[in-house]
Amino acid sequence: MRLVATILFSAALAVAAGKMAAAQVSVPGFWESPQQIAKPDLAALSRLRFLTSTDFFPFNFRDGDGRLTGFHVDLARAICRELEVIERCQIQALPFEELQTALEEGAGEAIIAGLAITSDSRENVLFSRSYLQLPARFVARRESDLTGPVHQAIAGHRVGVLAQTAHEQMLRELFSTAQVVAYEQEEELRQDLASGKIGVAFGDGMRLSFWLAGEDGRACCTFAGGPYLAPEYLGQGLAIAVGRDRPQLATAMNHALQQIEANGTFAELYLRYFPVGFY
Repeated sequence: MRLVATILFSAALAVAAGKMAAAQVSVPGFWESPQQIAKPDLAALSRLRFLTSTDFFPFNFRDGDGRLTGFHVDLARAICRELEVIERCQIQALPFEELQTALEEGAGEAIIAGLAITSDSRENVLFSRSYLQLPARFVARRESDLTGPVHQAIAGHRVGVLAQTAHEQMLRELFSTAQVVAYEQEEELRQDLASGKIGVAFGDGMRLSFWLAGEDGRACCTFAGGPYLAPEYLGQGLAIAVGRDRPQLATAMNHALQQIEANGTFAELYLRYFPVGFY
């Protein structure tokens, strides 16, 4: 099943890239400070092994030939090039639940797999600055009458959302004038939106962007309004984790991420894996 899902995902990604090549895609950026982070001396670092998993499309997964690939894999290699340690760079895949233990036991130097930034995880690892956040987005049918600020325009509209998720809580608490329609299954929500049973959906912008790239989503719907970044609901975003005893390595990650954004490498990777941008 995983191989079939990967092949289908890769095909959808290729189709999206072809159809959206001419579209204007907004690339997120998270380094607003002009202060440059100095590059630490990593001459004593004998190895830089990134630990990741294989079950987080499209960040880290195995392609149709079984090769480890994805946004995180390419980002890790870009970081190694920026730090000039490409000859010492390694990437290893493990089950997600084993990653933090492996890091703590010295099986790797960094985790790049979407490890949640929480008070508990901060007790055991150091995190880089966030390099990507996953915003919530509204998607509406093209004939929708949503005009003006979306948070006002959705008043009285039936808005579909996955039940018992952070997005449902966010919708109910921040957009209380909407008529919330909670779904147990994502596929049912999308079918009702495509068929017109509901006019608006609210959810994870990244997942919705891939649906909009597919035939059903592209035929009926489009993003409405902009991205909603709400750390109190959606978390702190994606960051690289290193051991608590390696502050120099955490600084090195921040230096590399800052340079990668400045020189356009991050934008290139974002557009490669998210041709229908979710910002």
